Amino acid sequence: MSTIESHVAEHDIKNLCNEIRKYNYIDPADFERFNVKRGLRNSDGTGVMAGITGVCTVEGYFIDDGEKIPREGRLRFRGIDMEDIVNACIAEDRFGFEEVVYLLLFGSLPTKEQLDNFCDILSACRELPEDFIEDMIMKAPSPNIMNKLSRAVLALYSYDENPDDISVENVLRQCIHLIAQIPAIMVYAYQVKRRHYYRKSMYIHQMKPEHRTAQTILRSIRADKTFTDREAKLLDICLMLHAEHGGGNNSTFTTRVLTSSGTDTYATTAASIGALKGPKHGGANIKVTEMIEQIKAGVSDITNEGQVADFLNKIMRKEAGDGSGLIYGMGHAVYTLSDPRAKILKQKAEEFAVNTEFEDEFILLSLIEQLTPEIFNSHKTQKKAAMCANVDLYSGLVYKMLDIPPDLFTPIFTIARIAGWSAHRIEELVTGGKIIRPAYKSNNIRNIYVPINNR
Repeated sequence: MSTIESHVAEHDIKNLCNEIRKYNYIDPADFERFNVKRGLRNSDGTGVMAGITGVCTVEGYFIDDGEKIPREGRLRFRGIDMEDIVNACIAEDRFGFEEVVYLLLFGSLPTKEQLDNFCDILSACRELPEDFIEDMIMKAPSPNIMNKLSRAVLALYSYDENPDDISVENVLRQCIHLIAQIPAIMVYAYQVKRRHYYRKSMYIHQMKPEHRTAQTILRSIRADKTFTDREAKLLDICLMLHAEHGGGNNSTFTTRVLTSSGTDTYATTAASIGALKGPKHGGANIKVTEMIEQIKAGVSDITNEGQVADFLNKIMRKEAGDGSGLIYGMGHAVYTLSDPRAKILKQKAEEFAVNTEFEDEFILLSLIEQLTPEIFNSHKTQKKAAMCANVDLYSGLVYKMLDIPPDLFTPIFTIARIAGWSAHRIEELVTGGKIIRPAYKSNNIRNIYVPINNR
């Protein structure tokens, strides 16, 4: 029993929760009555316009005469098609994540000299403050690496001689350090978890200054420190795909909301990590992995279309899966016909899976992608909706093929996405000017204060 549970009896919690439910009910019809945009979404599912950004463009539909028309998905970093960046790096057989970070932060593609210099800066910034690992990571193991990342980022505030200065120069310095240090924090937190929760050996390897981010991650999490160039470049592609996704996604909007208040970089980043942890956001890759294991346990042949379709129908009826009725890895708030990130990951996953132990699982994911739109629409009474696989459907399999443990799926997402958060934080500081403060309609009726002896 935890410390908190030991002081609050179960029946006390139950009674208190009954009080909460009694006074926190809101009639769903009131949202429509007062024209409230639940989740900051319009009635057609599009997002409420809350700002302007030059960092990223996410396109999945267009509006024609007031109607939402599906289209192939497009993702552009500073106006440049993400697919072009990834394909160029593949064609030239080189790493690209650091180039994407530079593009997002500074707004233009770097020259080779600028990129090499930037990589040297990131390498020099990887080292954590003296005694930080022992004092802030090893002494308080966490069952969830995301929470540990958030706590460690907050702790870095205390090691910064100028933590509250929100000038562009100071924030850029802080962001570059965080981009460089988050991978190290993740690895140390995972090793501590291995020792404390799994009772396994903890191994810590010295990072090599010449390594790029993807190489650093793979070398650090493997006991023998070995990895292939092909593996590192696959992980590098994952980092590029996850680096940025517009200002409206939950964690990036969190970044902009906190930035608009004038708070420091560490508080802002820690909050964004908390948002990304959620299973409806970055944590969705874990939900896909759990769903796949449930399908494997529930069907005799995961490559059989009929068996997989039957199980997906059970998920939709809340008779299987986690009971939510959701098929994870399918559907997106913006993308309709395709998610460009999922297209790239599917292609790379297939290349790595063919003629390996992972081939059947790849076939299963392909069947989920193929079957879900029709199954989903067959369970809905409203207008049929376009639906595509999202990046989470294939990312878990890619990480599994790279021998990356599920504990690190969402933290690796964090390593990538902090690049986008940093770009949006700086943009908000430069162009925002006002604290973000949407309105909430109160549904209270006027009440009077009753003295305690008369209640």
